[in-house]
Amino acid sequence: MNIEAIIFDLDGTLLDTLEDIADTANQMLIKHGFPTHELHEYRYLVGDGIKTLIHRALPVENRQAQTIEDCLVTYREYYERYWKVHTRPYAGVPELLQALSKIPVKTAILSNKKHEFTVHCVQAFLSHHDFALVLGHREGKSALKPDPACALEIAQQLGIAPSRFLFLGDTGIDMQTALAAGMFPVGALWGFREKEELLQSGAKAIIARPPELLKLL
Repeated sequence: MNIEAIIFDLDGTLLDTLEDIADTANQMLIKHGFPTHELHEYRYLVGDGIKTLIHRALPVENRQAQTIEDCLVTYREYYERYWKVHTRPYAGVPELLQALSKIPVKTAILSNKKHEFTVHCVQAFLSHHDFALVLGHREGKSALKPDPACALEIAQQLGIAPSRFLFLGDTGIDMQTALAAGMFPVGALWGFREKEELLQSGAKAIIARPPELLKLL
């Protein structure tokens, strides 16, 4: 492969954000009088944006649009408090990024997390690496993954053909995004989902540890 650029997913790929997301969502559920979920359950609730997370977290009979909107306000309020309590880069991520900084490959981040918090997370935990572009969800201005529009926007802004991109993520959504954008999808096993989901969604390579990515370049 002739890879010139890499797009990274953020949550579950570069950063382990699950506990802070779970704490935020559970506090939201408690405030609105709904049952909470165990940490491991959130591995399957996240990945498709906040509204979908809230929809999945709510009891089936309480998924009305207004309830979701009310919970969304609460979630955003609580996430301001909890977003960096437990969040950390995964083991091996700093070493991978350091190695990438020494070779001629551009790097970018594409997340379904709100854009402002995507930037905050990168500044707080990954500021040692110079990403060419960091994009989160810009409400009303950009589509969520697996829509390939933002991945293609990154390719356009960097001036690199999509076929020269490797896309690393930990969910089927990431693999679908990469395929739809014409990029090479690589699944990360240390994140939120299992190997089977990644392969079924089109992963062309699977890696168990971040530094293994270097072997694909």
